[in-house]
Amino acid sequence: MSEKIFKEAFDAIVKGDADKATDVAKKGLDEGLDPLVLMDKGFIPGINEVGDLFEIGKLFLPALIYSATAMEKATEILNAAIPAGQELVSAKVLIGTVEGDVHDIGKTIGVALFKANGFEVMDLGRDVPIARFIEEAEKFGANIIGSSTLLTTTMVVQKELEQELKKAGLRDKYKTIVGGAPVTQRWADRIGADAYAQDAGDGVKKVKALLAK
Repeated sequence: MSEKIFKEAFDAIVKGDADKATDVAKKGLDEGLDPLVLMDKGFIPGINEVGDLFEIGKLFLPALIYSATAMEKATEILNAAIPAGQELVSAKVLIGTVEGDVHDIGKTIGVALFKANGFEVMDLGRDVPIARFIEEAEKFGANIIGSSTLLTTTMVVQKELEQELKKAGLRDKYKTIVGGAPVTQRWADRIGADAYAQDAGDGVKKVKALLAK
């Protein structure tokens, strides 16, 4: 019976059906399934599949957003059934588009996928000054700082963020990840970022790998 519910959870997320995801989460709990097991064996494989399909171009932005929303709804229900202190939050991720850049579609997708994968996310929005990245990371208690840019002219702000973290003696406190259309692994290596995200799905994978170290 459990395998059937896991499959239903997987399918609900892949299809982006929030109502179905909600029903499956409730049904699983009613049948006595451990919420963590239901998440690990049903919903998380579903959102991972969505990320993979998006990455290879077999699933597009509207469907991705529906799937992310379905995942958030299911996570809310399962979190409520878990004893305090054991919630399905892997880590805290702070993310924003750097100052001088008002493009945020890629960053918005990233926020949705991080939330769907159980991360607590603070979205700083777009055109974010370096000082605000650092100030909010400190207040939020972030584990990860993610910066995005779509413009080659504002890539340098990602470098400056790394430098300012070092000056403040905070660089070792956080893992940093950079992304955006003009950004490359070479750029990440050059500025000293911990990881480079090719897209939103890759960002989730890279963050999980950073946290596992």
